[in-house]
Formats: sequence, C-alpha cells, structure tokens
Amino acid sequence: MFEPSELFHQIALTQIPQIGDVLARKLIDHFGSASAIFKAGKQALERIPEIGSIRATAIKAFAGFARVEEEIRFIEKYKIQPVFYTDEAYPKRLQDCYDAPLLLYFKGNANLNASRIINIIGTRTPSEYGKAMCEAIVAALAPHQITVVSGMAYGIDIIAHKTALQHNMPTIGVLAHGLDRIYPYVHKNIATAMLENGGLLTDFMSQTKPDKQNFPMRNRIVAGICDATLVIETGLRGGSLITAQIASSYNRDVLTIPGRINDPHSAGCHQLIKTHTAHLITDAADILDIMGWEQQTPKNIPAVQQRAMFVSLSHEEERVVAVFQDKTEQHYDDICRASQIPGSQLNNVLMNLEMHCMVKSMPGQRYQFVG
Repeated sequence: MFEPSELFHQIALTQIPQIGDVLARKLIDHFGSASAIFKAGKQALERIPEIGSIRATAIKAFAGFARVEEEIRFIEKYKIQPVFYTDEAYPKRLQDCYDAPLLLYFKGNANLNASRIINIIGTRTPSEYGKAMCEAIVAALAPHQITVVSGMAYGIDIIAHKTALQHNMPTIGVLAHGLDRIYPYVHKNIATAMLENGGLLTDFMSQTKPDKQNFPMRNRIVAGICDATLVIETGLRGGSLITAQIASSYNRDVLTIPGRINDPHSAGCHQLIKTHTAHLITDAADILDIMGWEQQTPKNIPAVQQRAMFVSLSHEEERVVAVFQDKTEQHYDDICRASQIPGSQLNNVLMNLEMHCMVKSMPGQRYQFVG
C-alpha cells in the first residue's frame, strides 16, 4: 500500500486550485509541513488569513492524489531532485522573492546557490552583432567562476548556454514545461550536455506542455535565481523586457548592451537604459566591475594581449589586434593588408573590436588601439 510522504503532500499542495505559491507558503508557515495542511480540519484552515471557506473547501476536496503518485514515480525513475522552498538546496536568492515557487524540479549537478550567477537573455532572432556580443561576453566571464542561467529558447538564450558549455562553465536552463520534454526539441542535445555541468530547472510537473501562459511564470525563476540579468538585444515588446522588469522588482542588477539607435533589435535595451532600469555595459569588464566580481589582470603581459585574452577574441579579431602590436594607430588599408582579411569582412571585425572598446575609429579611415 502506498504510504504518503511529505514530498507527496508538497506536490499535492502545488496542484490545489486557488492556492498559489504565496498562500501555500503562508499555510506552511502556520502548520509547519505540507502533510499537516492536509490533515488539518476545515475550520482550522478557514482561520488562516486569506484562506477562507472556499479555499479551505478546495484543500479538503482535492482529488488529484493519483496524479501526484504518478509524478513521484517519474521523479524516482529519472532521478529528478525535488527542491521544496524550505530545503537547504533551494536557491536562496529565489527564496527571498515574494512569489517564489513552492516546489522546484531539478535535474543536473549545478549548485543552485553558487556564489556568482548571471542570467543572460534576449531576442529569439538576434543580429550578428548580438550573437557576437553574447559569445564574447560569456567567453570573457568564463575564468571568473560564474554560472550562466537562461531559458533554453532560440536566439540569445541558446547561444549563452552553448557558449558556456564550450568554456566549461556551469549553465542552467529554466524551463516553461515539465522535465519529460525539451522545448524547442532542436535543443535536446545541448540540454543533455548541460546535465553534466549545469542542469535543467522548472516548477512545472511532467506532462506540462510549453503553453504561452507558462513563460511569464518561468521568467520569475530566471530573474530570481540570479545576482544579475543581462539583456542582449530585445525589441520593445520582447519577453526579455518583462524578465528585466521582474529582476528590477527583486532588487537585482539589470545590465544591457546598446545597439544602433535605429535598430529595432536594440529598442528594448535602449528603453531599459533611458528609464534607468539597466546599467549600460559594453563588455564583460563592465559586468565584473558593477557586480564586484573583478579579478586582477595577469602581470607582465602586454596590454594588447591582456585585453585580447579577456574578451576571448575570434581568430580574425586576434589577427587584427596583432597588427597594433608595433604601432597603436593604423590606416584601414594597412590593417586589411597586414591581417589578410577581406575588406567586406574586416568592417565587421573592426566594429566588434570597437564594441569591445579595444579600437577606436579615427578620421581618415584610421583606427587607434585603446585596449
């Protein structure tokens, strides 16, 4: 015969209609455990502020216990770690949020209470500039023991996860569905790789589909589990703006990268800057400085090499930087000739280096190294 456990009642508590996370925590605080809530009489439940007769009746009439048993079997079979909000393993940053989920489901080996956690989000359709900035920033953060969190979506989300994996950084994907699936499915291989040095996190039971209304709920976890939220390209109606506002309401640092003033990809970022919701950053060094995560630059390394190492340059960018080793100001034609990079490609490389604050364009098609 099945013997109901505390976990059994914790899961059941999350499934009662009209009892959300906030009220559920009030009940836990009063009765001490989920099991005690289900054992309490209707009158005892009614006396709890904001519960009343209707919600007390919903608790006593709950009939979804068979589904709860099924979920426990799923958890055991697939080695899912349920994390209740009173557990030691529960993310402490998230625990401080007024609407923190009562119960999380986690698969992986990342520390949900790592000392440095950043959430990196943005548009699902980034420009080449957005992709390059995301990759460069994540790569530059790699030596600083930082965990990268995002939402597994197309675009900036998956670029952040993938780049973190490439640099052996812990990375956690927060899902808007249960752990019995991956959405979008094309990210299945990346999600599997993340389990080895990171993980997947959700507050949804298995069999929950990635329905539209689940994403704002997912976003509060993305915002709440981190020290800071970095927005890389978003429009004025992007979901990333919502996450940034949630993070700000949690008193978390919000960071964003500027783009061209007429670029719709960056309109949301500019809005965050104009409303003083976000810090304007141009590279990883800004993040380390704002968050107090900076580390000393290695000594006895030329300045050009120091900056190049820090931002993790592409092969083409390294070739351009090398041109400045002997002369800190160069003409465009000389850079093109010395680096052997075609002019059509060199423009993008120089723009990226400008965004890294490594070179500065000067009059007369000249560029100055400012590393």
